[in-house]
Amino acid sequence: MTAYEFVDHRLSKLDGFQVEIDPAHERADVILNRPPFNIVSMPQRDQLRLVFETLDQDDRVRVIVVRAIGEHFSSGGNIGGFMEATPETVSKLAWNIASPARCTKPVIAANRGYCFGVGFELSLACDFRIVSDTAQFALPEQKLGQIPGSGGSARLQKMIGITRTKDIVMRSRRIPARQALEWGIVTECVADKDLEAATDRLVDELRIFSPVAQRTAKKLLNDTEDSTLAIAIELEGHCYSRLRQSEDFKEGVEAFNAKRPPKFIGR
Repeated sequence: MTAYEFVDHRLSKLDGFQVEIDPAHERADVILNRPPFNIVSMPQRDQLRLVFETLDQDDRVRVIVVRAIGEHFSSGGNIGGFMEATPETVSKLAWNIASPARCTKPVIAANRGYCFGVGFELSLACDFRIVSDTAQFALPEQKLGQIPGSGGSARLQKMIGITRTKDIVMRSRRIPARQALEWGIVTECVADKDLEAATDRLVDELRIFSPVAQRTAKKLLNDTEDSTLAIAIELEGHCYSRLRQSEDFKEGVEAFNAKRPPKFIGR
C-alpha cells in the first residue's frame, strides 16, 4: 500500500491519522494513528469528513476501511478541545462524523480494544463493523456532565431500541464485543488475531458486486430508515426500476444465464 497524496491543501498534513490506497484491491484505509489510545482531535474530525468526501470521488476505490494502529481503536475525543472549541465548531461534530454514512461507497470499521465516545460514533456511522473479541464499546459522556454529540445516541436507538440505548448512554456502560454482536450493534466478532483477515474477506466480497447497485442499496436503506413501510416499498420500487436500465443489471442477467462470473463496470 502507498500513502494517498491529497491535492486539497487542507489535507496536506493529516492530524492523527493517515490514508492508504491499494488500487490493486480497490481499497482505501483510513487509519487512526495516535497510539496508544488514538484520541481524536477537533481538527481531525473536519479532516476525516474531507477525506471521505475525497475518497468518494476516487475511481480507484471501491471499499473504504476505517481501522487503527495499536490495541485500541479510539478511547474518544480530546476532552480539552471541547472547552476550547466555539459553539459553531461543536455544532458540526455530528455532521463530520457522519461522513462514512453519507459516502456512497461501502465503509467497514475494524475495531479492537477501546471504542469509546467519538470512536464508537465513527464506527456506528460505517456500514459494517467487524470487531475483535477484545473490543469494548461505550458512550461515557455522562461522566463528564454531557451527552453524546456526534450521533451516537441517535444511531444506537435506531439499531437497538430505546431501552438498550438508555442502558448504554445514561449509565455510561461498557459493552463487550460479544454482547454488542448479540444486540445487533456489530456485524461480526472474531478472535483478535483474525480481525485483519476478516476485514480483508469482507472487502473482497463487497468488490464482487455492482458498484451502482451497492450505491443504490446504501442510499435507499439510509433514506428509508425513518419512513413508513409503504413509502419504503414505493422508493424501493423506483430504485429497482432505475437499476433495471443499468448496464450492470444487463451484465448480471447475461452472466447468470451464461453461468459465468459477471464483470460489473459501475454503470
